[in-house]
Amino acid sequence: MQISLKKIYSGKVRDLYEIDDKRMLMVATDRLSAFDVILDDPIPRKGEILTQISNFWFNKLAHIMPNHFTGDSVFDVLPKAEAEAVQYRAVVCKRLTPVKIESIVRGYLTGSGLKDYQQTGTICGLALPAGLMEASKLPEPIFTPSSKAEVGDHDINISYAECERQIGAALAQQVKNAALALYTEAANYALTKGIIICDTKFEFGLDEHGTLTLMDEVLTPDSSRFWSVETYQEGTNPPSFDKQFVRDLLENSGWNKQAPAPKVPADVIEKTVAKYQEALDLLTK
Repeated sequence: MQISLKKIYSGKVRDLYEIDDKRMLMVATDRLSAFDVILDDPIPRKGEILTQISNFWFNKLAHIMPNHFTGDSVFDVLPKAEAEAVQYRAVVCKRLTPVKIESIVRGYLTGSGLKDYQQTGTICGLALPAGLMEASKLPEPIFTPSSKAEVGDHDINISYAECERQIGAALAQQVKNAALALYTEAANYALTKGIIICDTKFEFGLDEHGTLTLMDEVLTPDSSRFWSVETYQEGTNPPSFDKQFVRDLLENSGWNKQAPAPKVPADVIEKTVAKYQEALDLLTK
């Protein structure tokens, strides 16, 4: 997939190309990242499916806050053949100054949040009621930021006070309010489609006027944990619409979570693609 624009960044799963000083092209690859390590085995069509899910949410949540869309299409900025090759996995975006934290919202208890809770009764310093278990619905969604890691490093959960220290109290409040509003609206909608959004991670940036803007990807099975309403059961670890097949394989392999990762079998890759596609179909139909 050759693109004639100048590449300015290659992340875990997305590549960015320069268009001009106000716009860039974001291309979602089929690379898969697990435990902050890029795996050798790509997931075919993953970038296309996740871009379509993201674009659906960006449009659906546009009334809550501005997003990175410019209104331009890939056909406006690329030669026809290149545009056709990436039209379902690429977006023309505003160039923004990233907010340097991961904005995580949790509606249910699982993952690293469950581990924190079991050890301390809190997540990121937030006290939670006693007696919660795996997959318990929280009394209300909580904002639990983490530090942004460089490629290859692990994000670290931080307290809200530390979030304020890193980005400033006023911006932290804006980010928290936006993240909770976005999650609440999306989670309520997803329930009507048979999907529980357990938790999710938002990325925000500031435009040239300092306006907080939603960017990157939003509410995909890569940035969120989706559970089926049908198979959800408190006290269990519900199966999810994402790379959980891959995570489970890696967790059970004895891997030390440092690159290189173990090889991912073809059947696990196929199951992962099918789950991504199922999430897209349920949400958008």
